[in-house]
Amino acid sequence: MSGLSVRDIERRSAAATGVFVALGGNLATAAGGPQQTLEAALLMMPAFGIRVCKLAPIYQTPPLSIYIQQNYVNTVMEVEAALPPAALLEILHRVETLFARVRRDRWGPRTLDLDLLDYRGLIMPAVGRRGPEAGIGPLPLALPHPGLAERGFVLLPLRDIAPGWRHPVTGESVETLIARLPAGTLQGIDRLGG
Repeated sequence: MSGLSVRDIERRSAAATGVFVALGGNLATAAGGPQQTLEAALLMMPAFGIRVCKLAPIYQTPPLSIYIQQNYVNTVMEVEAALPPAALLEILHRVETLFARVRRDRWGPRTLDLDLLDYRGLIMPAVGRRGPEAGIGPLPLALPHPGLAERGFVLLPLRDIAPGWRHPVTGESVETLIARLPAGTLQGIDRLGG
């Protein structure tokens, strides 16, 4: 490793690439607790040809699912990679596996979740099933990420690093999407470390 630290990533202010990835998890791994796992995954990205250009603060968020589980930690990064979207998503799934990600229950606890949110505004409808009927394996690629506009734990860190971002399909600003979230959606979402 080149001695890069998460603080070095946070200080970068590279040109916008328009490629955004969400990171989250709520189970410990060999790297440590959920926050240490996110940090370890971030530091692993260059080994896969992914350069982290911008990194949002980490948020602690309550689970959205019916499963009783501990809170999640979430953040968003803007990346640069010489990969088409499907190849980038495949790499993200490989990184998840390196951190012992096991897909048992849709929306269940996980060590690491890496979601491709937006790839330079590209619009790619999902082919195949999504939602509860999709089963437990990785979902087919869809851009922008289908749940993006309803997830405060994604929209808040996205706003931190890309306040001018607009939804590729609707054209709505990140601020508009946050303001439109149902009452109580942001309750319990806390920015860690300032």
